Amino acid sequence: MPEGLAAVTQPGSREMRVVAYPVPEPRPDEMIVRVTMACICGSDLHMWRGEVPWFQPAPGIQGHEMIGRIESLGADRQTDSLGQPLAPGDRVAYSYFTPCGICPACLNGVSGCPNRYRARNSVTADVPPHFLGAFAQYYVLRAGQWVFKVPDDLPDETVAPLNCALCQVVFGLNQIGVTLGDTVVIQGAGALGIYACAVARDMGAGRVIAIDAIEERLALARAFGADETINLRELATREARVRRVRELTCGAGADLTVEVVGIAGVVQEGLEMTRVGGRYLWMGNIVPGMTAEIVPHDAVRQPKTIRGVLAYDRWVIPRALDWVNRARDRYPFDRMVGTRFPLTRINEAFQHAEWAAGSGSVARTVILP
Repeated sequence: MPEGLAAVTQPGSREMRVVAYPVPEPRPDEMIVRVTMACICGSDLHMWRGEVPWFQPAPGIQGHEMIGRIESLGADRQTDSLGQPLAPGDRVAYSYFTPCGICPACLNGVSGCPNRYRARNSVTADVPPHFLGAFAQYYVLRAGQWVFKVPDDLPDETVAPLNCALCQVVFGLNQIGVTLGDTVVIQGAGALGIYACAVARDMGAGRVIAIDAIEERLALARAFGADETINLRELATREARVRRVRELTCGAGADLTVEVVGIAGVVQEGLEMTRVGGRYLWMGNIVPGMTAEIVPHDAVRQPKTIRGVLAYDRWVIPRALDWVNRARDRYPFDRMVGTRFPLTRINEAFQHAEWAAGSGSVARTVILP
């Protein structure tokens, strides 16, 4: 039985060690994927810092943004989720979670199933089939995971971040709704915010306004479709930023505000930026226990729709693949992926990703297993 390398977390430590596990044969409803690129997502950094639990308990293989080629197919897993034939060597994009289908959220058609990581967080990497995370040479795609064939002309760099950052944005904007001509304010120009600028634009937004403190991020937001940017360092108070949004909207406020900055304190500012009757989408605040003070009056006496969105539905990955394929000449997707590290330098890669995020870089640090 061949072996594959994996970066494995250790109890009570940020350090990971690279170990070898036997690569299993796929069960009839599974497939084995050879990972070709994996990204270090902002969520991974939250976990690495200890702010959010790892997807898999130590010793665990972490990571979730990835792309790979099919190594082997189970007897009953010969097509992707759209019915397209698959063969070893095909590149595929896939979900990193599997909704349970029986909890109240699933039964009511809500994304964010609380049991979506149940196959992963109930075992360690030492238990077969071992390969349930992105930071490894192989990945076992289980029964029920959505999988889609990737167009040949899309590079790995464009597709690797798709199954998390881009899909979250596509689904979130679909759920809250973008109406033709909307003014959309994006709070935060990290990866989700950059994608949100372009997706909102292509969904029909009339004006996109991005807010961030880093000029490099704001420049990238403009490259991805933002018409206006607000630099937090130039407009240092909430009142000044709200006033600027209202100036840009003839005093009314944004039709849609999107929170993707992950800072709890911005939500009151977002409420004030949103017009009466407008919508407010929350996607960035994923750290438990982070609190914020808001004025409920600003959502009730000045009615607004507020919606929190987590994860996405099965239709999103193929739509996202189709969109990046059509939009690849209009937006600089290559700038969303940065420094590359081999799997054996996983600890250095995380340190670099932390430094890059702190310095304002949007580009994902990636692992080449």
